[in-house]
Amino acid sequence: MIAAAIGGLLIGSFLNVVAHRLPRGESLLRPRSRCPQCQTQLRAIDNVPVVSWVLLRGRCHHCGTSISARYPIVELVTGALYVAVVATQDDPVRIVLGLLLVTALVPITLSDLELRLIPNLITGPAALAAVVAIAALDFDFLPEALIAGAAAGGFFFLAAVMYPRGMGMGDVKLAGMLGLYLGRAVAPAIFIALIAGVAVGAAVIARKGAAEGRKTAVPFGPFLALGELVGLFVGPELVDWYRDNFL
Repeated sequence: MIAAAIGGLLIGSFLNVVAHRLPRGESLLRPRSRCPQCQTQLRAIDNVPVVSWVLLRGRCHHCGTSISARYPIVELVTGALYVAVVATQDDPVRIVLGLLLVTALVPITLSDLELRLIPNLITGPAALAAVVAIAALDFDFLPEALIAGAAAGGFFFLAAVMYPRGMGMGDVKLAGMLGLYLGRAVAPAIFIALIAGVAVGAAVIARKGAAEGRKTAVPFGPFLALGELVGLFVGPELVDWYRDNFL
């Protein structure tokens, strides 16, 4: 668990860079991390996940500019998700797939919230990683994963065609990617995502009024990420419960 926590914190630090630079077409390696205000290159000691931000009291060591709490929050969330995956998954394959999945979803969620963009450079490699990992570790699961990916992506593709203002192709590709990782458990994941999206949409309309609320753009990627967590941690159990009680 300690190794998972430390690994998650370190990966979370890198995912902050991915979420900021990749959607903007910037290099992930150069230039090195700098203060957004004075452009001073950060020292190695300034890049220790969470600890550096706390010791510096959330400010640049050079100019004193406030540094967003988003960075340590992302690191902590990634560390917590890594621990949760290792602690709850009972099989090496599910652990590997779980770690790969949350690693992809953290920057996807950040990018969609900030820019309303789900980068193909994340969903594409993540989908390929899923297929390679499943083929190498549990080949018998591969047909289910491919069918689930095609079904989830196809479902959202139809939604995007019928309602292009409410659903983008990035959401379509993300749904297909989730199907590869979750298999049949993608069904409850999508259900949770849709329910959460409708609930938030209703809250926006209630706050702003019907006319203005319907014009408010709400990114759907974070809801798919929420559904993914449900699908990852309890999805198979929900599928079995539904099958036992209703089929």
